[in-house]
Amino acid sequence: MSPAPLTIDWNQIDTVLLDMDGTLLDRHFDDHFWLEHVPLRWAQKHGGSIELAKERLYRMFRSQENTLNWTDLDYWSAQLGLDIPVLKEEVRHLIAVHPFVVEFLLFLRQHGKALYLVTNAHGKTLDLKLRRTSIGPYFDGIISAHEVGLPKEDPAFWGKLKEMISYRAERTMLGEDSETNLETARLFGIRYLIHVGRFSSTATPAVSERFTTIRYFSELLPRDGSLTVSVGDRE
Repeated sequence: MSPAPLTIDWNQIDTVLLDMDGTLLDRHFDDHFWLEHVPLRWAQKHGGSIELAKERLYRMFRSQENTLNWTDLDYWSAQLGLDIPVLKEEVRHLIAVHPFVVEFLLFLRQHGKALYLVTNAHGKTLDLKLRRTSIGPYFDGIISAHEVGLPKEDPAFWGKLKEMISYRAERTMLGEDSETNLETARLFGIRYLIHVGRFSSTATPAVSERFTTIRYFSELLPRDGSLTVSVGDRE
């Protein structure tokens, strides 16, 4: 059962924190890269079938979930004996911004909201994706969990973040495709929590039972000239 629709009054929000992969950008790139492209290149270098490579690598990937190593390209380059940043360049054509993201970012800029990209992504991944998408200039700041020293899955992350940027949790919105990260933000007191269910253009959209879910950021844009919008009504 999904949460009741949420009424958002943009007059009550000063700061917007947005995740990158699966939230602003299509996660198809990341899923294809780690689940298909890396095992292919690993099998080509080390021998054996792609199926065996997937079995071995998926087990390695799962062992680092919810840690900074999960997104650390240098760590995986060392572990796998592959140049992960170079391999990412090979499939960079798959990097794409979700529909209506730019319109949402423009709305936030036009209404004077403090806007931050807050991601677990490694700096080398950030550089590649910001070059490819050109969304960087919309943000007042871009913060990687690797700078903070904790992944967003850690409840202590949001307090550490507050030492780096100024925000009032009760007047802040977080947009995320990860329910785990939304939950740690809720524990810290961030009030407006938006789950992005359409994380990938090639996967079935998810609907959260705990958080208000949107498919597109256009759902957060008022259409009647006011600054109030109701979101999460799936009927």
